[in-house]
Amino acid sequence: MILIGLYDSPFTRRVAIALALRGIGFEHRAWSVGADFDRIREYSPLGRVPVLVLDDGTALVESSSILDWIEHETEGEPLLPPGGPRRREALRLIGLASGAADRGVAMTLERIFHRPEARSEAFLARGKIQVEGALQALDAACAERAGQWLAGDAMGLADITVACYATYLQDSAPAELARWPALAAHVEKCEALDVFRRHHAPFFIPKPSGAEGTHP
Repeated sequence: MILIGLYDSPFTRRVAIALALRGIGFEHRAWSVGADFDRIREYSPLGRVPVLVLDDGTALVESSSILDWIEHETEGEPLLPPGGPRRREALRLIGLASGAADRGVAMTLERIFHRPEARSEAFLARGKIQVEGALQALDAACAERAGQWLAGDAMGLADITVACYATYLQDSAPAELARWPALAAHVEKCEALDVFRRHHAPFFIPKPSGAEGTHP
């Protein structure tokens, strides 16, 4: 089994953590959507990450689809509650975190590929409102859980997603998580775990000119 994508991608990272929690071994190919676009497209026509290549050669794309396969086709503790209010809450939090991360990616691309004078400040301002609104809602949910896991008695996909995506936003947007103390405490709790530390890379800033990027 092969997982394609850098761990500075929160989407790749949450898949890697879920695989590790299930005890599923995989070969990691740390390919960049910039430098390795053509190689990635050999497995996914989108040229995006993550891609999970199964042992039979099937290539699963998009983290939500991969996580659905992990949840239903592998053995282990459930990543999501099976139903009821806890499942709805988990999906709500995953949706908020995913939406914020998507906006964060879009804002990062706007900054990378457009010179300051060509950037849409209106686009960036709207994105900032969206990201901060989601983080505020996530902070409220973390405060309500008072240090517990977000949607159950054990760490699940909601916890993984919120932590991975909030860390990405802090590193790339940047979003100062200290403004949302309950969320920051939850992220810190997750990031202290070995499984998070083992599947992490500093956010990478590509250079559109073709020069090598930098790690802040």
